[in-house]
Amino acid sequence: MSGRKEAQVSGHEIVYRPFSLLDVAGARALSSELGWPHRVEDWQFVAEAGTGFVAEDASGTLVGTGLCWKFGHDRASLGMVIVSAQQQGRGIGRKLMELLLEELGERTVILHATAEGRHLYEKLGFEAIGTVDQHQGTAFQPPLVSLPPGERLRPLGSNDTARLIELGSRASGLDRGTILPALLEVSQGIALARDGDLIGFALIRRFGHGFSIGPVVAPDSDDSSRAKALISYWLSLHAGAFVRIDTPHECQLSAWLEALGLSRVGTVVKMARNGALPTDASVRQFGIVNQAVC
Repeated sequence: MSGRKEAQVSGHEIVYRPFSLLDVAGARALSSELGWPHRVEDWQFVAEAGTGFVAEDASGTLVGTGLCWKFGHDRASLGMVIVSAQQQGRGIGRKLMELLLEELGERTVILHATAEGRHLYEKLGFEAIGTVDQHQGTAFQPPLVSLPPGERLRPLGSNDTARLIELGSRASGLDRGTILPALLEVSQGIALARDGDLIGFALIRRFGHGFSIGPVVAPDSDDSSRAKALISYWLSLHAGAFVRIDTPHECQLSAWLEALGLSRVGTVVKMARNGALPTDASVRQFGIVNQAVC
């Protein structure tokens, strides 16, 4: 991790230093400024799973954050890049990005960009590779989704973790060896099995104003029935609760989710730097972990 760094920004001293878990409360206050729903526990999770930097003004007040997550030796994601509204336009976001990219080196890096941030990311070498739709709302009781013969949903078992990591890594193109065990500590899970073999899964956890579903991993099919069955399972258990899911646009789940009460409230651009992620045609990630960890 890089050490303490200082810069003069528009005549005001800005200090950049590594993110500490002691910064979680200040980071949560920053995200609340922007209307983000993240709880302290949500910040705690992403901070413990990754690394990053903060920016402080001369009074020691946190005015910016940026985090990143390393997946294996050659891939990573970054996110939670926030600058206080009072300090925007002074180059703080760009400096935080530069520190994160220095930390990540030559890795292939993934991020999800809002319209406001996309121009900066393009200047730093990121290219658009897709979009992700954010759906949320008070879920309706979903109709039953039929699975192909020989397939069923079952509870996750303690011996399933290695298989979950394998499927999650293949579906996302990112090594899930570290993040999935951490997610399992704070999530509930359901497995999709075919004749006893685990072929897909979906997790749900507390997040923001309610619950977040993801990741959702399943074999692809024309009607996406397997992914819908996994998602429907959690929606049926949380009917009437506030639920969020972020789904790649190419999965074409938006119309179905909206019919279940989860409105599409935004779309972000998925971007990559230093190459693209490998794909596996046999399994797909229908719901991401979140827009930071991917």
